[in-house]
Amino acid sequence: MRVLVVDIGGTHIKVSATGRRTIVRLPSGPTLTPQRMVHLVREATSGWDYDAVSIGYPGPVRDGTPAREPHHLGRGWTRFAFGTAFDRPVRVMNDAAMQALGSYKRGRMLFLGLGTGLGSALIVDGVVAPLELAHLPYRKGRTYEEYVGKEGLARLGKTRWRRHVSKVTRQLAAALNVDEVVLGGGNAKLLKRLPAGARLGSNSYAFTGGYRLWASREAGPA
Repeated sequence: MRVLVVDIGGTHIKVSATGRRTIVRLPSGPTLTPQRMVHLVREATSGWDYDAVSIGYPGPVRDGTPAREPHHLGRGWTRFAFGTAFDRPVRVMNDAAMQALGSYKRGRMLFLGLGTGLGSALIVDGVVAPLELAHLPYRKGRTYEEYVGKEGLARLGKTRWRRHVSKVTRQLAAALNVDEVVLGGGNAKLLKRLPAGARLGSNSYAFTGGYRLWASREAGPA
């Protein structure tokens, strides 16, 4: 099966498909609606052959449908008919969960996506459990996302941001009793040293996860 994978972030939409080595980057942002996303993706992939679509959505997903409007994009996502718009079968999965699925090797793994916000997912023995840790309180009246997301990086600077990434990673790994942590997302590359028990992910794993979403019965829409 040839799969088109669309990874929607707060800054960019990243698109690739089975058999393609390059990743197409399209503009995202606070005014991006699902209609606009589909228009941009279909225009950029005109002439591509694919049988199905995987979408990584930056928010909670229930029964294959966005459950809440995203924090960093426009509105209209929870009521949108993605399959009709793409004229293909579509599976929607939380974006962090999709990247986690592509990163997974064994046991209990926590994925933390350091991007515009903070994505999170837990995989236990191959079963994906999307998490929503970003907006839980962390310290001084601010959330985890406000310390280790893009806002925290800008406010704290790289040195202090790295310290908080390390602290948050250790806290959450201990709380969830995991075997390893994967640190992904666009800002993970800014880390000089990884916390113990963590390995560096890659945005490319989102595409691996998008392909696995159709290849594995266990990885149905979440």
